[in-house]
Amino acid sequence: MIDTSKVPFEVIRARRAGARLAAVQALYQMEQTSEGSRAIIREFMEDRLGFGPDEEPVEEADPDLFKSIVNGVIELQGKIDPAILARLNKGWKLSRLDATSRAILRAATAELLKHGELSKAVILDEYVSLAHDFFDKTEANFVNAVLDNIARDLRPEE
Repeated sequence: MIDTSKVPFEVIRARRAGARLAAVQALYQMEQTSEGSRAIIREFMEDRLGFGPDEEPVEEADPDLFKSIVNGVIELQGKIDPAILARLNKGWKLSRLDATSRAILRAATAELLKHGELSKAVILDEYVSLAHDFFDKTEANFVNAVLDNIARDLRPEE
């Protein structure tokens, strides 16, 4: 793990944002290709971590957070999917959601479960920002509402 004691907070924040974007991309790719998490994590760590959606370099992503989110989705799938389903309309299935929305919701839920040391508000803000990057206002607002409710369920004290 990198010693962050002397790194400016804005750099840490940018690295975390890069990790979250990469995790969503990795989860999407895993679903589309049926590749395992180890292969996808390796690919991202070797070639793609730190690049945005248009292959433009972005701030160096936090590799530890990236791996934690992707592995967390796999490890906690039995808690994550029910938490999401509980906040969808009755009768909806996860397969009804867009694959990118599923990846965003799963990554955010994993992070809420695994990283209690990180602010719920910051996590939600970051993933809602990603939703706005990928979708129109209606879909982004949908992701925001679902995530807000999931966060209240998982972290009611915050």
